[in-house]
Amino acid sequence: MKRLLVVLVFLCAVGLASAQVRVVKSAGQKTSIDWSAYQAGDAVGQTFIKVLGDDLLRSGWFTRGTPGQAELALTGQAGQGGAQAIVYERAARQQVYGKRYPLSAQDARRVAHVVADEIVAAVTGKRGIASGRIALVGTRTGKKELYLMDADGHGLQQLTRDNSVSIAPNWGPGGRQLVYTSYLKGFPDIFLIEVASGARRRVAYYSGLNTGGAISPDGRQMAMVLSKDGNPELYVRDLNGGQLTRLTQTQRSAEASPSWSPDGRQIVYVSDQSGSPQLYIVSRSGGAPRRLTSRGSQNVAPDWGANNAIAYASLFGGRWNISIADPNGGEPRQITPGDADYEDPSWASDGRHLVAGRAVRYASRVVLLDTMGDSPIVLTDYPGDWTSPAWAPVQ
Repeated sequence: MKRLLVVLVFLCAVGLASAQVRVVKSAGQKTSIDWSAYQAGDAVGQTFIKVLGDDLLRSGWFTRGTPGQAELALTGQAGQGGAQAIVYERAARQQVYGKRYPLSAQDARRVAHVVADEIVAAVTGKRGIASGRIALVGTRTGKKELYLMDADGHGLQQLTRDNSVSIAPNWGPGGRQLVYTSYLKGFPDIFLIEVASGARRRVAYYSGLNTGGAISPDGRQMAMVLSKDGNPELYVRDLNGGQLTRLTQTQRSAEASPSWSPDGRQIVYVSDQSGSPQLYIVSRSGGAPRRLTSRGSQNVAPDWGANNAIAYASLFGGRWNISIADPNGGEPRQITPGDADYEDPSWASDGRHLVAGRAVRYASRVVLLDTMGDSPIVLTDYPGDWTSPAWAPVQ
């Protein structure tokens, strides 16, 4: 067994006090965990442990271990009324995690997601992704509408019912608001929707094209692409009105798909000013843009993650693949296997995973991608095409 570095911390949980041990490994290594002894008292408990186990494997940090040989053991019991989960490190015989939760049929999946994220944090010190939400575009009704789903693809909810075209969702900070482009009024306008209430309003409806809405990290401003002056250019405006600032002056080319840097000081966007779509970075205060990409005949759909890495779709060798670039320079890294067309990446909250669209024979699904090498996992097994996923930031 690989040597484990154990750091002792303490956790007081509801109804269960436990010493917590953190198991730290090198990047890419997985910890084996066995939950065969976990007791599910009824159908609610069975759902809970099934979702919990799937979440742990999907996190990328664990592999299912053999009973009596796995590095970690997950025990406890779950059923209607409550769930208890205890994780201990087998060789050291020390507890890693322990907690009790109320449990019902209605929230079994949600509680399992929460427990999975807490186990990931306790064992690795990293943020989990199981409790996250994803906005996406689907054609299940025959029209492009906005939907929400859980990080594992379950819990699909339809957000818009416009019988029109809704595209390009982007989250505001905290995951409380979405901006997106809609053709509801016959022309492309940018709408903002309050996810909890469903209330929405048009926030950009200038003459011509209004698209690419992206809310700044502080929630006060929105970057967008407008063609009100004749050419699609990049602008920034206060979300509550105020001065509109034009950031690009390309005249005969087009801009698209802005995404803010984590500190809100810069914006990465797409421009074809060089003759083909490439990524550029410009200061929020304006000035000369800096070209970021050169490899690949086209580079589009950037997402600047909280980890300060930029994910984007790159056309290379006849396929669209997802690559990651350091905004400060260096060689980009392709993370998709080249077996299909991958587009519209969006960073998960852990800085390790992304969601993206994957198209095969004109059918598109949303998949989970792992930057550390795990194979893509299909998240949308629903009728219709599913595209443009956007992972909600942590609240």
